[in-house]
Amino acid sequence: MSAMDGTAVSFDTASAARSLGDGTFTAVLRAEWAIGSHPHGGFLLALLARAAVSALHERGEPHAEPLVVSAEFLHAPALGPVLLRTDVRKVGRRATVVEVRLEQRGRSCVEARVTTGRLPMRRPEWTDVPSMPAEPPPGALALAESTEGPFNLAKGCEVRLDPATAGYLTGRTGEPPRMRLWVRPRYGLVDPYFSLLASDVNPPVVMNLGRVGWAPTVQLTALLRTRPAPGWLRVVVESRSVNESWFDSDATVVDAQGRLVCQARQLGLAPAPGGS
Repeated sequence: MSAMDGTAVSFDTASAARSLGDGTFTAVLRAEWAIGSHPHGGFLLALLARAAVSALHERGEPHAEPLVVSAEFLHAPALGPVLLRTDVRKVGRRATVVEVRLEQRGRSCVEARVTTGRLPMRRPEWTDVPSMPAEPPPGALALAESTEGPFNLAKGCEVRLDPATAGYLTGRTGEPPRMRLWVRPRYGLVDPYFSLLASDVNPPVVMNLGRVGWAPTVQLTALLRTRPAPGWLRVVVESRSVNESWFDSDATVVDAQGRLVCQARQLGLAPAPGGS
């Protein structure tokens, strides 16, 4: 494990779990892959997916790749060591399903099902992706802080936010709960696991409605569609409904070649209007 600037560890290194044998792994949730003191949800999704694929590699399935990751966030884990337990539920010719449970201090914090197979690499027969510049324009804002605490992810990846879609930054409320972002790792290559992080890299879209504060994820499901090309990932996130304390958030992630690489939908708890 090598630090890139004395503290930051690359995404590849931080999200790689160490095998203990028999489908059990350990990992350390690090501060640079967190928002304040909360481990980042997209990072946890990538960690769970890597553990599932590693378990299959140990069983002699070297070509397994994540296709779907569906996670229930039961309790917020703290920074520090965690245990990951895997259980292969189905082995198929095209798709294999692995259950992964992230535990800390004897308590199950995140439970997921990971569907694996081979990611398609040919151009899709049909696709519909949002239109936005392949790279962040000069006016895009670099994220360094959030209302939930320091945006520590900025140590490990570059994130740029379209200010036209972030009215909350200038005190406007009642703006559409929709944001556009660009993201890429500072160290290493873009890969399917980093696409999972990208699908949850945005500030909560309900902040544009004046609901500022911690917005914990309850359930998050991501579909991986192909391996991303090197370069910036473009992310469009929007909500269809904010109802009482609940809101949905749909993310579409497009790579530097304009290909859809990840789709994610989550259900979250919104802060109270006016802050929490």
